[in-house]
Order: sequence, then C-alpha cells, then structure tokens
Amino acid sequence: MYRLTEAQKTKVKDLLSQMTLEEKIGQMNQESMSIVGGFNVPIGEVVEMVEDGRISMEEFGKIMSGVHQDYHEDEIRAGQVGSLMVQDPRKCNELQKIAAEESRLGIPLMFGFDVIHGFRTVYPVAIAEAGTFDTDLFARTARMAAKESRAHGVDWHFAPMLDVARDARWGRVSEGPGEDPYLVTQFAKAKVEGLQGDMSAPENYVAACLKHYVAYGACESGKDYNTVSMANSMLYNTYLPPFKAAVEAGAATVMASFNDLNGVPCTLNPFTLRSILKERWNFPGFVVSDADAIRECINHGIVADKYDAGKQSANAGMDVDMGSQVYKQYLQQAVESGEVPMAVIDEAVERILSVKMWLGLFDHPYVPEEIMDPYETLPKEHTDLALEAAERSIVLLKNENGILPLKKDQKISLVGQLAGSKEEVIGAWAMSWEEKDCVSIQDGLEKAGATFQYYPCCGPETDLNEEEIVAACAYGDVIVAVVGELVNMSGEASSRADITLPGKQRELLEKLLASGKPVVAVLMNGRPLALKWEAAHVPAILECWHLGVQMGNAVARVLFGNKAPEGRLVSSFPVVTGMCPIYYSHPSTGRPGGRSKFTSRYLDEGFEPLYPFGYGLTYTSFAYDQLAVQEADDALCITVDVTNTGNKAAVETVQMYMQDVTASIVRPVKELKGFAKADLMPGETKTVSLRLNKKDMGFYLDDGSYALENGVFRIYVGGNSRDCLMQEVNIQF
Repeated sequence: MYRLTEAQKTKVKDLLSQMTLEEKIGQMNQESMSIVGGFNVPIGEVVEMVEDGRISMEEFGKIMSGVHQDYHEDEIRAGQVGSLMVQDPRKCNELQKIAAEESRLGIPLMFGFDVIHGFRTVYPVAIAEAGTFDTDLFARTARMAAKESRAHGVDWHFAPMLDVARDARWGRVSEGPGEDPYLVTQFAKAKVEGLQGDMSAPENYVAACLKHYVAYGACESGKDYNTVSMANSMLYNTYLPPFKAAVEAGAATVMASFNDLNGVPCTLNPFTLRSILKERWNFPGFVVSDADAIRECINHGIVADKYDAGKQSANAGMDVDMGSQVYKQYLQQAVESGEVPMAVIDEAVERILSVKMWLGLFDHPYVPEEIMDPYETLPKEHTDLALEAAERSIVLLKNENGILPLKKDQKISLVGQLAGSKEEVIGAWAMSWEEKDCVSIQDGLEKAGATFQYYPCCGPETDLNEEEIVAACAYGDVIVAVVGELVNMSGEASSRADITLPGKQRELLEKLLASGKPVVAVLMNGRPLALKWEAAHVPAILECWHLGVQMGNAVARVLFGNKAPEGRLVSSFPVVTGMCPIYYSHPSTGRPGGRSKFTSRYLDEGFEPLYPFGYGLTYTSFAYDQLAVQEADDALCITVDVTNTGNKAAVETVQMYMQDVTASIVRPVKELKGFAKADLMPGETKTVSLRLNKKDMGFYLDDGSYALENGVFRIYVGGNSRDCLMQEVNIQF
C-alpha cells in the first residue's frame, strides 16, 4: 500500500528544496496530448459542429487531416509538466527520457489513464462485477488491469469509481458498484488492494485514484455534472464511507468531482478537500481535478476568472490541475502576490513527488523492453479471469416455467443487432481494447456448439426488419432476443430521461411473443432499466449488462446451464422511470408506503421497485430457516440455515441487513452490513455464519461525530433486501 520509507521521504524533501517555483507548479500541471493545426477553433467546438450538423463528416475529415499531435516535449524539458495522459509504451518512454534525462532535476512523469474495468482485457462494468459480491474477484481483476497497463506505460489509474448512485437515469451508474454504501466500501478496499498491493516489482502495481470525490452520484435528477445538495449527515453516512475506507486501505490519489456540493464546487471545496480528506482522514497522497474542472468553476459562478479559480482551488487543497492549464498560467502570479502561500505549493508538490517515489519512477522510469507489448493475443489466464467475472455477474431476473437453461438440441433463433456486435460487449469507459479479443453473443453460441440461426431484426437505434422477424419466429424452438442499450447510451454524459428499452425493441419483443414460441430476453445495458412491460410479458429475462471481452462465452455458458446464474442486483430496478431515484435503504418516513392513499407512494405505481437490491434468481431455489443472533462483547454473531430446495447445484449470496429502530436522527429502513457465499448441492443445508461488529452499528451526525446509541435493532438475513428473516435484539453499548 501507499507508504514511503524514511529514506524516500528524505529524498523527496531534498528534491523539493532544489526546485524553483516554476518547476513546482510544473509538477501540479497535468497535460494530455494536444491536437494542433488544421483549424482555427478549439477541437471541442469542431466536434460540437459535427454533432449539431454545422459541418459534415467529410468536412471534419478534411479538417483533421491537417492536424498533428503535440506531446508538450519542450514544456517537459523545461520542467513544466508533472503528468500526462498517454498509453503508448514507446511514446511514454520517449517522453520519460526527456523528463528524466533532459530536464534540470530529472523528475519523472506520471502517466495516468481511465482504466475503469480493465485495460486490454476488459472485464464487466462495475455495476455488473459488484453483483458477484466477491471481494477476492474485485481485487484479482484490478491486479490484472494494473499489470497490463503498466506494460503500456500507464502507472496511474483513474479508478476505482466509488460513487454511490441511486438514480438510474444517470449514465455513470454503469461505472460504479451500485446504490449501497457498505457494498461500495467493500468494493473500494478490494480494488485498492488489487491495484496497489503487489509491490514485488514496479511493473505489478499502479497508483489508484479514488473518484469522484464526493457525492457525484447524487447529481440532481440524474443529470450529469449537475448540482448536489444534502445534509452533512447524509454525506457522512452514505457518500463518504467508501472514500474513507479506501484512504485507510492506502489509496495513493483522489480525484475531485465535477459537481458542486451544497453550493461549493468539489474542485475548490476546502471542507471536503482539506478539512475532511487531508486533515480529519490524514490522507497522505495527492488530489487531482477532473478534466478541465478548475476552469469550469467560472461556469459555476463561484469565481470571476481563471486566476481566481486557480487561487481558490490551490488553497482548498487541489494539488494537480487536469488539463485546464490554469495552474500553469496563473499560479505563479498568485504565489508572488501572496494570495497563495508558498506552503500550499510545497505541500502539494511534496505529495506529488512522494507518489512518484513510491511508484519507483525515480529508479525505474521506463517501461522495460521485455514487458512492452507483452502479447499479440490475450493470455489464457487473462481471458479465464474475464470469463469468470463475466459469467458470475449475470443476473437471472425471471424464469417462468423453467425455460432456462436451454438444451443444446433446441433450435434457437438468436435475435437482435446487439447479439452480433463485438464492440457493444465492452461497456462505457473501456479505452484500450482490441476488437479481435471480443466475443459477441453470436460468437459465444457458435463456440458452444448451439444449433441456431441469427436474425439481426432490430437494434436500439434501428428500425424493425419484418422479413427477418417472420423468419426468426418460424425457425426456432426458442427465441433468444438480445435487447438493451448501446455502449454510448450509458457512461459519462449519457443521462437518459426515459430508461425503458430504447427504440423499437419492445415492439420487437411483442412480435416475437406473438409467435407463441418461448422467448428469452437477454439484456445488454449499463444501467437499471424500467422493465414493467417486459417483466409482465416475457417469460425469461437474463440481465447481462456489458460484460467485457468474454461476454459471448459467459452468456452461452449461463444460457445452457454450464454455469448457474450467480449475480445479484446492486441497484434497484424501478417499475417506471418516474420512480427514480429509487433505493432500498431509504429513510423511515412518518407514513410508510402502503395500500392507503395517504402513505409514501405513487397513485399510479405504488412504492416497491420492480426488482430490489440484492435480487437474483438461479436454476434452483433456496430456503432460509433458524435465524439466530447471539451477542458477544464486541459483536453480534448471526447464523442462519440455508437449504438448496431444488435439483441443481448453485451459489447463494446470503445477505445480512440491520435497522436501527429508534435513533436520534432518522435512519434507513434497512442497511446492508454483511454477506457470505453458500455453495450448495441439491438438497444440501449449510449453516451460514455472519458477524456484525458493534462499532459498525452506529452512524454519523451532522457535525461528523460518530454515534453508537443503545436500543432495539432488527437483524435481517435473506437472499435479497426484500425477502428476509428478521430478529430483534436490544443492545446496550
């Protein structure tokens, strides 16, 4: 984990004492390659002109043919760049040589990149992988990504994404591990361990970057970059815990979020950056802004100009400026005027140099030739891990009349444009994959030896092909319809006001169901969808998310029963879009939702989600019995008997929840506090043990203090957040 030796600390302080102010500010400046030439307006405006039709793609191509890439070589040589976003190992070495051998002090560069769910070997998006409830798997996939990226020069991951997200309209819900603070916290600790834990050699670990700090997942109306307002107690109890746990686990860096929090942008928020992160939590690493976020504080209306934005951000505790060049242009003036103390600059630069020292960049600045571009094709151990993660992430939502698993001798009509697409298996924020590594669902069925015909029929943005629909209905004994979202329909800047199936895919399902043949809906999507109609009409529904390079093989294995579904939902599915935001651990209200009109509910849809947090079926059934809660000095020891009551072996995710019945502030109706896996053969019963430490039964007040209050607690154990056994206990702390 991130920790320096005394000798390393001495080296950092010695180097800091030799630096000029310009060189110090250079370390606080992160650049990406710039596109120059060919046009007279910023590249962002050119892209907007294409998107809104002001120029054609042909005109855009002509413009881009005259550009070249600027890697800021002269600025690196002058010590004016501290980090870059590059992923080509030879280019990284070329630029690193300039920094290490041609700049005055030889301070190496850091190379950062968005490696959210894999580098070359892309594994499932976080909302899917988190549904395995397996912290060991979380760490193993992160470890694989670290080794792959380091072989390409990337030593700093802008990951993990730890935003608790409760509004499925928000596109970035796909990048994070769901709605529950406890599960996100377990995900956070495991990912930091996977990215940073193997320090046996420099090429085995990277610096993690916790994002987005903080409360970005609560953006108003699910609209990206939007405002956030909440009580401090909500901030402390829901949105800060994953970051706190990851800092305690030794994370090296943190990225501030775009949003404002209670009127102050997180980019220049001294309360979150300095008071909580650096002072209360004693975070020793450095903080980086999100892309161009310092300059965007002008748009927030909290600063007058770039000078003011840079001054306030630095004083608040923002150590690195990602891409806006505000620090580069204005910070020296702010220091010389006395508006930014030199101590602020020295603290920031010491943090930055310390992370570089910990990464081994001073001693090993270059990507070794022997690990550079290590493979033409992905090694089996990588694809095996990607397959394991993918198949264990799949959630069975419905299986009427036991349609699934399918039989190999059944004729299958595989329907939907998504089924044949390699690029659509990848998911949002995957940047370094190659199409030749990707297995589409069509590919997966072929490799499984299935008897099938493929009919594209319709996609999320295309019209119905009536001829293909008729042929599909005529051919198959069963119809597997792959429907959902394109990759670009979730992720950053991809909020949706309507989260039902896009395009004419519901109409496609209607026509397929009219054939009278059994229909299995296989969902490819990056967010929870509003599936009221589908849940009522389609007999079998398999939530497959965007599973990465091995998606097709994973889906085939689950469809044919080689692997029983194991995944669970980490975000509640609304009945209709208008129920968003929806989450299981909502605060208790004076009039809890019920059948009566005068309760917390909708007139037209009630109050329950379509599928709750923790939900997931498999090819057998489980029964819970004999819940027992025993009090020890420092914990509650909980046991429950779980029985496989079906005829197939499968894994059950046993979930333990708690309710603080009476407290000094309103508490949630349930909170996840633990989970365990039970692998059960048909007819087998196992006693599953769980532990709830008493120190974890409290909550934070508005002032940030932690309270443990005596009283009655309800302990729930079950297979999801809705269907649980319950026992009350009276605890005196």
